[in-house]
Amino acid sequence: MGLRGTMGINERGHLEIGGCDVVDLAARFGTPLYVFDEELIREQCRTYQGAFARHYPKGRTIYAGKAFLTIAMCRLIAEEGLYLDVVSGGELYTALAAGFPKERIYFHGNNKSREELVMALQAGIGCIVVDNCFELAVLDRLCEQLSCQVDILLRVTPGVEAHTHTYIQTGQLDSKFGFPLAQGIAREAVRKALEARNLNLRGLHCHIGSQIFDLESFGVTVAILFHFLDEIRDELGWTAEELNLGGGLGIKYNRDDSPVSPEEYIAYLARVVRENAGRSRLDLPLIGVEPGRSIVGEAGTTLYRVGAIKDLPGIRKYITVDGGMGDNPRVALYQAAYEAMVANKANRNKTQLVSVAGKCCESGDMLIWDLETPHVVPGDLLAVLCTGAYTYSMASNYNRLPRPAAVFAYRGSADLVVRRETYEMLIANDVLPPRLQGLEVRSVEQA
Repeated sequence: MGLRGTMGINERGHLEIGGCDVVDLAARFGTPLYVFDEELIREQCRTYQGAFARHYPKGRTIYAGKAFLTIAMCRLIAEEGLYLDVVSGGELYTALAAGFPKERIYFHGNNKSREELVMALQAGIGCIVVDNCFELAVLDRLCEQLSCQVDILLRVTPGVEAHTHTYIQTGQLDSKFGFPLAQGIAREAVRKALEARNLNLRGLHCHIGSQIFDLESFGVTVAILFHFLDEIRDELGWTAEELNLGGGLGIKYNRDDSPVSPEEYIAYLARVVRENAGRSRLDLPLIGVEPGRSIVGEAGTTLYRVGAIKDLPGIRKYITVDGGMGDNPRVALYQAAYEAMVANKANRNKTQLVSVAGKCCESGDMLIWDLETPHVVPGDLLAVLCTGAYTYSMASNYNRLPRPAAVFAYRGSADLVVRRETYEMLIANDVLPPRLQGLEVRSVEQA
């Protein structure tokens, strides 16, 4: 198992992250607990920025907020000079509350509400990525009513099926996202966007999927997009200033994963964009990418406290932790595979094979199958690695479990960035109808 970022094992035999002993973090902040290696997040941001500077200066790194977004995360990526991709009114509100530069915000989504679009227009954000003809018409009317104009990209589906989980493939023609390039649908969308009086069509956007290891999928996508741009220039006289190629770069969740580095990824994109632009005799566009998982995924670790242990001789040994699918639904949803270690016994030999079960009332609430560990007892601390992306952002209150706290660990200090939910918070939005107020609740025996 490879330790990531600033991870290490200290003289006490405990896992450290960002110079902080995670046993101390669990005692201070409780469990389950999301711990983020701030230095690794910043390092990944700088890797992308540096790769663009070296290989394609007309490049733009746009952090995909859906991976993990809080006010603190917005401030961090703003400091690192990144742009931000939001996909809902809630994510947009978070960014604005954090003071994120509005001109560096892109707003995505396949069914943005009128209220969300008004929020974006009134805030003056940099760009709206239009997903369908209905949104195109609504957005133009809203701009007319608000006496404003806005830059837009059109999201297109190029027909590329990346080799990843079915649920996170988005570039194929049969998708809820975007305008298909087939059947003239995207061409008609470009025509309508150019006719809109209040919309400034800057370029195209696409996203072919997530957790992608094969760069060839991106190369095929770029070739298809430039072929389309070549046709559009000849038919409509329009050329794209900007080409946003989305995100999707995979990370190493476990020993079987073989991701490419952001440096290789950007260098590859730079080469294929230049080749295709030259072939089509088009000016080089501004290129945007939207990394989320590859910036924050490996920087996150979730800490759990071990509770009940169930040994079925000859079958399986279960260890149960105080979290599960409520704070990390990816295993149940995507069959995601993780690695983990016993954080308070990080330097001990692995002597047993266990499976890690969550505490939700679901047989499918399993975090890890067949994990090698030292001897585990109730009270031990389990650290599940690479949980920075799509855990906190997808967490729920299933079984009325409060969502965990999150901290940034950085050079020996740990700072809370999300408070742990309390039981009071769980019922804060519950409303009791008048007919149930003052009702005398009878026992079963009385009934």
